[in-house]
Amino acid sequence: MALATVACTAHAQSSVTVSGFLDIGVFRDFDTATKVGTIQRSSLTFAGVEDLGGGYAATFNLQTRFEMDTGELEGAGYKPFWQGESTVGLKGPFGAVRLGRALDVISAADWTYDPWGNFNRIASPAWYNWHYNYASDRTSNNGTAEYGRLANGVFYDSPTIGGFSVHLSGAYEEQPYPGAGTGNNFGASLNYGQGPVSFMLAHNKNSNDDDDTFVAARYDFAAISLMGAYDESTYAGAVGTADSKAKAYTLGATYTTGATTWKAGYGRRDVDGLKNDFVGLGADYALSKRTILYVSAGYSKPENNASSNAYGVGMSHSF
Repeated sequence: MALATVACTAHAQSSVTVSGFLDIGVFRDFDTATKVGTIQRSSLTFAGVEDLGGGYAATFNLQTRFEMDTGELEGAGYKPFWQGESTVGLKGPFGAVRLGRALDVISAADWTYDPWGNFNRIASPAWYNWHYNYASDRTSNNGTAEYGRLANGVFYDSPTIGGFSVHLSGAYEEQPYPGAGTGNNFGASLNYGQGPVSFMLAHNKNSNDDDDTFVAARYDFAAISLMGAYDESTYAGAVGTADSKAKAYTLGATYTTGATTWKAGYGRRDVDGLKNDFVGLGADYALSKRTILYVSAGYSKPENNASSNAYGVGMSHSF
């Protein structure tokens, strides 16, 4: 009875939401194999806010990611169950602070500057070109690299003033794996979004002294959105070896007419002098606000290798 009372009291003070994104498609991948599976990503999220009064609130966010074609967890066996995020935090007039596992400052916002939201393994130039030499942690996932998320992290988002906001992320606990760095992870981002214009300038450094600098801008017309980004990342070589440097830029556009959104993007990557060109095309058709049918196509041309292409159709549903 006491437990039930506590649960009811907590429920009365809190707002908890369950949401998700489900995606699956049929596609020919760049390796020429035909597959049924994830073109984008599938996830399930539990999030909550408790009003503490005086403009303050406690928050939590738990997100797991999984493969629709098999029902398995994404990265089963080496990624954590709450792969997407596991944070608890406090927000108020000062902004918001979260502790736990979440996206670093670049990965949390870069999706705005790609027609596919850096979220499509067939057509997105961002997916294949941005942050090429940078892992947020080389050994985070049971000794394997993590791209975009920080474990044991601290995350801060400032209030938005005149369209501007500041975002910080960092991790300070050493990983117990060979190759794990001994430095601190730190990232900072200045973001702007007001009216049709948005942009961001951000820099990340991981515990191995790899770093990533990202600059992007976007302009939204009534039905057309134009966007571009430049990314420069460095993989720090071992003592006595050279660093690897990657530079990439992407351009993208979307055009919405009725229920259809057309998408196009281009990217070029230069890694230590070797270049790769990438072109993506696609279209989304909205059956409803939550259900999308889409087609995607991508073309990749390395400077010193044969070109390859991928294409497919998929369906996504959000709730």
